[in-house]
Amino acid sequence: MAKRTSFSMQWHITDRCDQRCKHCYIYEGKDKKCGLELDLDTLKAILKNFLKSCDKLERVPSLVITGGDPLLYKRIWDFLEVLKEKKVYFGILGNPFHLNYDVVKKLEGLGCINFQMSLDGLRETHDYIRKPGSFDATLDALKYFEGSKIRTSIMTTISKTNIAEIPELVDVVVEHKVNNFGFARYCPNPDDFDLMVSPEEYRDFLDKMWEKYMQNQECNTMFALKDHLWKLYLYEKGLFNPDEIDNPNDLILDGCHCGITHITTLADGTVYACRRSKTPVGKVPEQSFYDIFTGEEMEKYRQYDKFENCSKCEIKNFCRGCPSVAKCFTGNFYAKDPQCWKKF
Repeated sequence: MAKRTSFSMQWHITDRCDQRCKHCYIYEGKDKKCGLELDLDTLKAILKNFLKSCDKLERVPSLVITGGDPLLYKRIWDFLEVLKEKKVYFGILGNPFHLNYDVVKKLEGLGCINFQMSLDGLRETHDYIRKPGSFDATLDALKYFEGSKIRTSIMTTISKTNIAEIPELVDVVVEHKVNNFGFARYCPNPDDFDLMVSPEEYRDFLDKMWEKYMQNQECNTMFALKDHLWKLYLYEKGLFNPDEIDNPNDLILDGCHCGITHITTLADGTVYACRRSKTPVGKVPEQSFYDIFTGEEMEKYRQYDKFENCSKCEIKNFCRGCPSVAKCFTGNFYAKDPQCWKKF
């Protein structure tokens, strides 16, 4: 029997948070009040909906629990007990401020397999973007996971503010024996287009990061090539050859997972095609995830021939850049990725 593809949901169970990060999709750097979240019975209904839809789609359910800070959800332990009862393993995207040895042990017992935190530059830059003291708090919190089965991940959001510091940040995460490290690009709003790096700057950045990754091949840290433009970079370096991959039906095999294997649910039940830009496609539990994912609104994000540049690219089936960055920058999901350096 063929192995079933996973279907991932990034689930924002609360927007409560101790920080107001300058690049936050919820607060967008503004000092807004938080506290939006659904009650436990509604979360149970959404979970049942998700698992049933995964079964109907013949996909393996994959959950990433986030917020805000999910540990601030008022009934977080009751919620995670429900996941354990359903035998659903999960990852958490969170903050360091409410972690300790007991919390990590409890998370491990409930089925948490990965805990991701963020470092957005070295100490001064990170604390400027997120919260004073949070750089050291994040590194200090890593000790709670030592000896546990929960893998640790550090994620970075790249912008002009921090791009020069990220190669050195790799040394920091390697030194602290982080299991996984990756980065994604900032999705801008009109107030901060000046934080966008040029295509040439970004290509040069990938060069530096690839060199840094190669220097650390023997370390315990895995380097996730999360950003889709890595495919273009590796293709140009001769390290990726799409012609070697059997794809007789011209299927989309890699790149942006929007509309393929991923969906996002916000703290009020609104479903987005992608959390990185405003892409509402439905609402749960009123609608089923199956109907949303196979519906007309979601279909808009699978119209690959509409992509202005990617539709003409020989690695369209493996890259397509980041349409959400394009949407935030131009207002058009199908526009050219503003950091793609390939000329047509």
